[in-house]
Amino acid sequence: MSHSTEIVWEHFSARLLSFIHRRVEDLPTAEDLLQEVFLRIHTRMETLKDESRLESWVYQIARNVILDHYRRRRDTVPVSDELPGADATMETDPADVLASSMREMVDALPEPYREALILTEFEGLTQAELAKTLGISSSGAKSRVQRARQKIKDELLACCHFEFDRSGRVIDYWEHCCCCASHP
Repeated sequence: MSHSTEIVWEHFSARLLSFIHRRVEDLPTAEDLLQEVFLRIHTRMETLKDESRLESWVYQIARNVILDHYRRRRDTVPVSDELPGADATMETDPADVLASSMREMVDALPEPYREALILTEFEGLTQAELAKTLGISSSGAKSRVQRARQKIKDELLACCHFEFDRSGRVIDYWEHCCCCASHP
């Protein structure tokens, strides 16, 4: 390979830091993740088969590091020492409960759909930015996002009944009972 890690660092480090910082909570975290990206680049440089794809390869590694960062954070959510007692009543918003479980559904999507949905819905990329980041056409990016949304919608509708208010917000939901599953 004609690209050394040092050359890649000189060419991409500033842009990658900006790319990562737009997707994580603070600059120190972004800097740590940038170091992780370059560690992976250094250890995997020989896997780059087509040097003309260097930039997309580097950004794919960065996206994977960011996804791994959020997966690690999800697995280590701290629990408060001040949990409400059993007699405490808490009003829960059905949409909040659904939103928290939807991340598991997103993580279960096939890779191209999962990545497209995470980058657009959770990390705020536009579909045009998604297309550029992934090196695909705008219509390809739009298609991936729409298919990912449809897969999540289908999964939600297969497992739950929903009640909406006039604005279309979820106000209540409940799981299908066993007798509902046998009816079309």
